[in-house]
Amino acid sequence: MAPPDHDDRNRDVDSVRHRAGVWPLVTAAEMQALDRETIDQRGVPGEILMESAGRALVAPTLRLRAQAARPAGPVVVLAGAGNNGGDGFVVARHLLAEGIDVETVLVGDPERLPADAAANWKRLESVGGARRVTSPDTAGAAVDAVASLLAGASVAIDALFGTGLARPLAGGFASLVEAVNGARTRGLKVLAVDVPSGVSADTGAVLGAAIAADETVTISLPKVGLALEPGSTLAGCIRVARVGIADPDPARTPRAELWNARAAAARFPVRPRAGHKGSFGHVLVIAGSTGKCGAGALSCRAAARAGAGLVTLAHPIGLESELGALPVEVMSAPVAATDDGGFSLAGEKTALELAAARDVVALGPGVGTHADTVALVRRLAAAVDRPMVIDADGLNALVGALDGLHDRAAATVLTPHPGEAARLLGVSAKEVNADRLASARRLAGESGSVVILKGARTVIAAPDGRALLTPTGGPALATGGTGDVLTGIVAALLAGGLEAFEAAGLAAWWHGAAADRLPVDAIGFGLLASEVANALPDTVVALRAPPLRHLGRGSLPPPPPCPGLPRASARRGHNAATHA
Repeated sequence: MAPPDHDDRNRDVDSVRHRAGVWPLVTAAEMQALDRETIDQRGVPGEILMESAGRALVAPTLRLRAQAARPAGPVVVLAGAGNNGGDGFVVARHLLAEGIDVETVLVGDPERLPADAAANWKRLESVGGARRVTSPDTAGAAVDAVASLLAGASVAIDALFGTGLARPLAGGFASLVEAVNGARTRGLKVLAVDVPSGVSADTGAVLGAAIAADETVTISLPKVGLALEPGSTLAGCIRVARVGIADPDPARTPRAELWNARAAAARFPVRPRAGHKGSFGHVLVIAGSTGKCGAGALSCRAAARAGAGLVTLAHPIGLESELGALPVEVMSAPVAATDDGGFSLAGEKTALELAAARDVVALGPGVGTHADTVALVRRLAAAVDRPMVIDADGLNALVGALDGLHDRAAATVLTPHPGEAARLLGVSAKEVNADRLASARRLAGESGSVVILKGARTVIAAPDGRALLTPTGGPALATGGTGDVLTGIVAALLAGGLEAFEAAGLAAWWHGAAADRLPVDAIGFGLLASEVANALPDTVVALRAPPLRHLGRGSLPPPPPCPGLPRASARRGHNAATHA
């Protein structure tokens, strides 16, 4: 993600953090509160904010129009009966001033428009803008009329609903969404205002039906739902229009953030020239069982590639013949085994001695679910006084026993996928994915641990409510072993001295970026987990190579014109920031 280029005339409270590549993500309620604070306490009239927001939509509209299947066609503004619609009225007026043919469709009652939106509805009339009013209750004829407009249009501007939508779209609105999406498949370009209509600003979920946009200009700050799936995909290219609304207090709790490439690059541990292998930590990976020793080998490979000075694999005794994938640089240590080749409770003393001689412990990949192993995992989690990463079957062993993690003497990082998180929380994976941010925060609170909730748009959460959403990574990571690689990266960063939340956040970002830069990402499948581990060093080189602004979405280098969340641009004196 490229850092936004801020205009010195438009410095906000948190602009230093923005330039450093850390963007606050806000919920609908937080955005509404900031909007009200700007108007009531800073004395900025709502009409000025609406004017700035509408003007910020002009350049993206013109750009999309040039790319449309019918670039000479009119622009159709679909406006709702709220302030989001008011932004649409403003952009329609400015497009008319540019000589563009525009037709504005108000879906709702003009007599019920809020004051600022009503004023801009009248201004649009005063400059001769083509306007029509329709009702979502008259679905058939109204939608047919709009569909006819869209058939010849170049761009549709979705200004129907903003961040405040909380109910599922149905009836006429759902039909209207279907008409827009259908026209888009035939070459219409779609620009969404703030969030695509039908996408939850808080969770990214689809509320009944949702518009799929080519580009979304979100006002003032990126919304949480735009950083989560499916909202992120439905939004297309995401740009942030900085219009002068107050930023949140950086110390607010709970808070959610998004890092760009500059922010991620700045967090790598310093490796002094005088350093040696002992300077960068010794990681112990406790992993493997019969047929699953590859999991431990992947975690070890990743830990070594991610900078750990030394790495040791503790494995069940008798499985030496299965360690062929273990890098020759990694040491190994046998621990007492069960009859079926898992870790035995009899190996507790050996495991504790190994852990005491190392700096960080990674526990769980491929260990299985034998009763002895479950008991050993629980005892080690409670007794080891080193920072610990727990993954895979290590997490399954903790179902019903999360309270034991609260008394640990050192930091703990849990790395569940949605199924594992669901088991730990006693809910379904569907419920976890319905609100990934809330689920990660809940698990962090109940376990007293930092949580990396893996999946589409990985979420990192701390017990105090801090959260980070990761823009890197994609479906190419949906292959066996990539989670084991992430475990090794986290362990290496903890060994390098990062605190748990920073280590977890950087590990997830780096993990995704390494996958994004590999050629197989272009086709979305065929990636091997070991290839992600091997790509880690080159990914750091690319991240640190100037200019950082060319590093977007984790694709290194160069990114497509508008990759993911978000990057920076400006037009006509107002600041439009786009994350990449």
